[in-house]
Amino acid sequence: MRIAGIVLLVLGLLALVYGGFRYTSRDPVLDVGPLHATAERRHSVPIAPMTGVAMLVAGAALLLAGGRRHLP
Repeated sequence: MRIAGIVLLVLGLLALVYGGFRYTSRDPVLDVGPLHATAERRHSVPIAPMTGVAMLVAGAALLLAGGRRHLP
């Protein structure tokens, strides 16, 4: 549970700092016989700030729950 909590904390922090991610795809534009042409298109995927906050809270909860030891 501690590892999952740490991963959620890091992902939540990254989501808040960067606000999303971008990627580039190559799409075919022209395909006539031996001629091929492609275009690079940039896409962005936004991540809502509340998603980052929720991941931070869930990660902290997992760390706190994983750190407690139950006595018999």
